[in-house]
Amino acid sequence: MKWPVEEFNRKAGTLAMPQDGPIVFVIDDDISVRESLELLISHAGWQAETFESAQQFLSRPRVSVPNCLILDVRLPGLDGLELQKRVVVDRPDMPIIFITGHGNVPMTVQAMKGGAVEFLTKPFNDSILLNAIQHAISRSDAALRLESEIRALRDRYASLSRREQEVMALVVRGLLNKQVGYELGISEITVKAHRGQVMRKMNVASFAELVNIAGRLGIAQ
Repeated sequence: MKWPVEEFNRKAGTLAMPQDGPIVFVIDDDISVRESLELLISHAGWQAETFESAQQFLSRPRVSVPNCLILDVRLPGLDGLELQKRVVVDRPDMPIIFITGHGNVPMTVQAMKGGAVEFLTKPFNDSILLNAIQHAISRSDAALRLESEIRALRDRYASLSRREQEVMALVVRGLLNKQVGYELGISEITVKAHRGQVMRKMNVASFAELVNIAGRLGIAQ
């Protein structure tokens, strides 16, 4: 089973070159496991980066391309489940696939509740792992796109003046222009002018769009 980087970029609608394609990180203290997984991942068309410990991995800066992490549960020092807690907070665009030779039900439940894509017991079927990687990469791509969208919306909101932000907050709560003017101590005509600027700067054509954006940004909740 293969999913070449070029095919991923086509499906994702990007023009990234292969070296900018998805990365699969592997953390396992067994060098034979790292080497075999690196070969499997590379053969499938993804980039692979391997680490022997969680500490070594944490020194790697966050990447801005779709990615995922294949993580052994039992590691020296910081174990896989503890690392998962950090990754969820610091690298939310990085889905995790757990692998272990010593799995049990409580461990599996904890990993899956923490958001793991899959929990595989060694030895596992290559096709199952590759399917899990494909799913994880797709999730990562979606998370990165969402993050980019939210960042763009925040930039637009930051371009509003303080008064425009005040008007927007009241408008999306459903107040009429006259009511907004009363709340802010300004005329209805001035409210209309500010409201027009808000619509233009936020790049929306309807009130419904503005309310949707406000909800995504957590405004006036």
